[in-house]
Amino acid sequence: MGAQSLEPWNPELEQIVRELLATVRFGTLTLVVQDGRVIQVDRNEKYRLNKPGHIDGSGI
Repeated sequence: MGAQSLEPWNPELEQIVRELLATVRFGTLTLVVQDGRVIQVDRNEKYRLNKPGHIDGSGI
């Protein structure tokens, strides 16, 4: 693994990450990096169903 020069901070990427973080209650944000650059941001969110009449799912 050789030393790489870092690209300048990307304010657009920072804004995207901040907006996504503000919208996720339970889940993950994943940054996909290729050749030392972020090329994709994935948001996965979980929805818990704990209301009467829904399947509990705790034994799954």
